[in-house]
Amino acid sequence: MKNKNIAPRIVVALDYADAKSALNLAEQLNPEICRVKVGKELFTAAGPQLIERLIAGGHSVFLDLKFHDIPTTVAKACEAASRLGVWMLNVHASGGTAMMEAAREGVERSGQDPLLIAVTVLTSMNQQMLSEVGVTGTVADQVLNLASLTQKSGLDGVVCSAQEAPILRKSLGEEFCLVTPGIRPADAALDDQSRVVTPSQALALGSSYLVIGRPITQSKNPLETLTKIHEGLEAKSQ
Repeated sequence: MKNKNIAPRIVVALDYADAKSALNLAEQLNPEICRVKVGKELFTAAGPQLIERLIAGGHSVFLDLKFHDIPTTVAKACEAASRLGVWMLNVHASGGTAMMEAAREGVERSGQDPLLIAVTVLTSMNQQMLSEVGVTGTVADQVLNLASLTQKSGLDGVVCSAQEAPILRKSLGEEFCLVTPGIRPADAALDDQSRVVTPSQALALGSSYLVIGRPITQSKNPLETLTKIHEGLEAKSQ
C-alpha cells in the first residue's frame, strides 16, 4: 500500500456534462493547490481524451468510475485507466477480495503508479436501503467492514464521509487514504447538504483528501475561492 497522503488536499469535482465546461473551469484553477475529479457523466460524454487534456494542462486527475464487475473485467478496466496517467481511481469494495486484488494487479500491470481506492457504502444510502439489499448491520459497521476488506486486499484507501473518518483512521492507521466528499466551506451555501463539514474540520477528523464541488465550480471566481480554502487549510496545519 502506497502512502501518498500529501498536498494538495483539495480535489475539485468537475461535475459537468461536457468537456468544454469542464476544461473551462479547469483552466481557471491552480493545479499546484488542487487536483480534479472526473465522474461517470463527464467521462461518458467526453472520454479518455478529456483526461489526457487535463493531464497535459498540469492537473492530477481522480477518475471516479467506481468499477464493479467480475475480477477479470475490473482488472482490465483498472489497467486501462491507469495507463491514461490518472493520479487516483476507484472500485466498489462490495465486489469483494478477489475483485479488489484483481484491480490492484491490473494497476500494477499498467506500469503506472496511481492510488487505488474503494467505495464502501454510498453516501446516498441509509439504513433502510442497506436492509433492502440484505445488509443487517448498521451503516457504520458496514463501512468499517468494507474498509477493512479494502485494506486487506492491498488497496490504498476508501471514499468515506467525514463522520466516518475518525473510526476508520483509528482502526486502519495513519497511512490509509480517506477521501471525503461533500465538503462545504463555512461561508458556502448548504445546497442539498443537511450536515456540513468544513475543510478544516474534515482534516481534523482524519480525512486525507477533500472533494469539493459547487462551492468552487459555481463560484463567481473559482480560483479566488479555491485559494481561500487552500490558505485556510495551510493556516490550520501550522
